[in-house]
Amino acid sequence: MSIFNNESILAWLKYFSDHTPIDLATVRVLDITGADRSLLPVVQAHPSVLVFTDGNHPEVFYSMWDSGMGDCEIWYNEGSEPAGPMKHNLLSEMIDRGVNVSAAMLINNPRAHAGYRIGLDNSSFSPGTIRYVAPEIRAVILKKLNLDAGENICCVSGESIAVEAAIAAHRGSVVAVEYKAGDRQTMEENVVRFGLNNVQIVDDMESYSHRWPVPDVAFLVASDKLDLELKTLVHVNPKIRVVIYTLEFSIMSRIPGMLWENGIEPTEIMQLEVSKVGRKDEIEVQPAPWIFSGQAGRE
Repeated sequence: MSIFNNESILAWLKYFSDHTPIDLATVRVLDITGADRSLLPVVQAHPSVLVFTDGNHPEVFYSMWDSGMGDCEIWYNEGSEPAGPMKHNLLSEMIDRGVNVSAAMLINNPRAHAGYRIGLDNSSFSPGTIRYVAPEIRAVILKKLNLDAGENICCVSGESIAVEAAIAAHRGSVVAVEYKAGDRQTMEENVVRFGLNNVQIVDDMESYSHRWPVPDVAFLVASDKLDLELKTLVHVNPKIRVVIYTLEFSIMSRIPGMLWENGIEPTEIMQLEVSKVGRKDEIEVQPAPWIFSGQAGRE
């Protein structure tokens, strides 16, 4: 539960309005107390972010520096109340300074790209053990997931999909199921790289834990475990939406039957193909996956 209420938030807004050259119409308010909210993606996407925080973020500025935000400007005071003298420094001057009191700070980012861009370049992710799907295909998958900001997602062997889903559903959460140890390590590296606090990485989902958020939607890379995964997800949420990715014909031909058997109505089946002209003027054809969408609990 947040320690900031409407009255205190308005008081901090008035304080920053009186002491900084800020246009309140451009400010994004972010409360990262009492919730697994991710700071870095929000700052990257907004020129001004008013952050409400508790005192448990000792490496917040170092993480921002590590993500290339050294020229962000931080406006703050030394107390936990909206009063007293205002200070401001470039983030590059505050790397070793953590946040140790409950307070607010205003972060101005001159390089904000004014919104989240679906389909991140593969070079953005940790190389690790994972072969990432083409950004264009990932963008279509994110469109099919149709995420709201507060939704919970279960992502099975999805890696880069889990990262982009966590950014898109910044008020929700992601349970990332990674069966292989190397993939789990790479996923952990991506969580750090993108500053994601709303991702939980697990190594199995057969017994879905009550500690995990109930998923509104699931993305699954089809495998021999698909039928068991679908049974588990429908048990946890009888009205879950699912999006399934596969490159394997033997599995692809069985997916519609698995969906119906688990009470999931297929809503769309499509194949995606991306071809590009390479450096040597040759056509490079990307793998062409099949994408299945479905909805459980339809009457």
